Amino acid sequence: MPSMAEEELFLPSTPGKFKDKSKTMHRQFHRCFASTSTMFLWALFLVALTAAYLSFQSFVDSGSKYLSTAWGGIHWEKQVRASAQIHRQNGFSVLVTGAGGFVGSHVSLALKKRGDGVVGLDNFNDYYDPSLKMARKKLLDSQNIFIVHGDVNDARMLAKLFEIAQFTHVMHLAAQAGVRYAMENPHSYVHSNIAGLVTLLEACKTADPQPAIVWASSSSVYGLNEKAPFSESDRTDRPASLYAATKKAGEEITHTYNHIYGLSITGLRFFTVYGPWGRPDMAYFSFTKNILQGKPITIYRGKNRVELARDFTYIDDIVKGCVASLDTSKRSTGSGGKKRGPAQFRIFNLGNTSPVTVPMMVGILEKQLKTKAQKNVVEMPGNGDVPFTHANISSARIELGYKPTTDLQTGLKKFVRWYLSYYGHNHGESVE
Repeated sequence: MPSMAEEELFLPSTPGKFKDKSKTMHRQFHRCFASTSTMFLWALFLVALTAAYLSFQSFVDSGSKYLSTAWGGIHWEKQVRASAQIHRQNGFSVLVTGAGGFVGSHVSLALKKRGDGVVGLDNFNDYYDPSLKMARKKLLDSQNIFIVHGDVNDARMLAKLFEIAQFTHVMHLAAQAGVRYAMENPHSYVHSNIAGLVTLLEACKTADPQPAIVWASSSSVYGLNEKAPFSESDRTDRPASLYAATKKAGEEITHTYNHIYGLSITGLRFFTVYGPWGRPDMAYFSFTKNILQGKPITIYRGKNRVELARDFTYIDDIVKGCVASLDTSKRSTGSGGKKRGPAQFRIFNLGNTSPVTVPMMVGILEKQLKTKAQKNVVEMPGNGDVPFTHANISSARIELGYKPTTDLQTGLKKFVRWYLSYYGHNHGESVE
């Protein structure tokens, strides 16, 4: 006999109806199963949510760590202010972009030596051996020049720099260099030479006070021009490479910002800069390395067996031209992003005015290295190179007092001396 409790279990919930035992047990089992499944799904959701949170937190932490090492923070701001401080009467406070580069490092040292405040900016990319850039950075560190590790496309970082330091001038030397590399990585040229330039100009136009700007264009803008020597008034609408096209675009962009916002801007067309601490992708540098290693060098020749020629310009002469451009720059006329009056706009050639053929340059290197080169002479491919460059520097001589004094033989002698000293031996191998 079932007990009273057992009987009550099966009594109908509604009078006149009777609860079927088997159906009731089935529903309870179903409810239990459904409840277990729901709990499992909720548990799975909570696990996923926790994992997502931890991943996000890790991302934030790593991002914060990166930003703190790149730029920002109280200590960083103190370094910027100290480096920007002027130490001579009527001196400048200059932001030098590309300060870890060849020309940028030399210009930074020259400005610091005479008492100007200098803050560098460089992203230390790997277009060529970053260790050479870091070695240049050590030189600047030794002279108390602080280099911000950042990209010129970082608008927030630039805004912070102009907020911390009232730069009187900007020396914009950061760029993606190289004519032939543009065929491999064209986007890097647009990113650095166009987008980066615009980002910097945007920061300059809103800065208070607006700085005067000197920036590096290139002799490459002359492109397929056949008239020699190249003058600033010559045609520059037929670039032979993407690199040249981005530099020409830069000249048009800077003119626009000068016209609309009153920025004082000077563009410098450099002609084949060489010397100690130079760029490894340049012919004189790679030739030196290969000659010392006993490897053949490739010498290009133009149409009809014409020897290529370049207006090689020694780094010290280029630095003098850069500094003179800063010294003769007039103030920008804008304020708060609005133009108050016409502003200075200039473009100058900075060259040596004495083109030398590539075979002659190789001959000088052979003499300095006391080693004969293994030469492989080939026709110049269609990679953006031009057969010759030759600068007319009349304008720079008149307005800047620019007068190059170092011939190629003297300059290459200094370069070879540095090269052997830096790499430690005469086999062209890097010192680890």
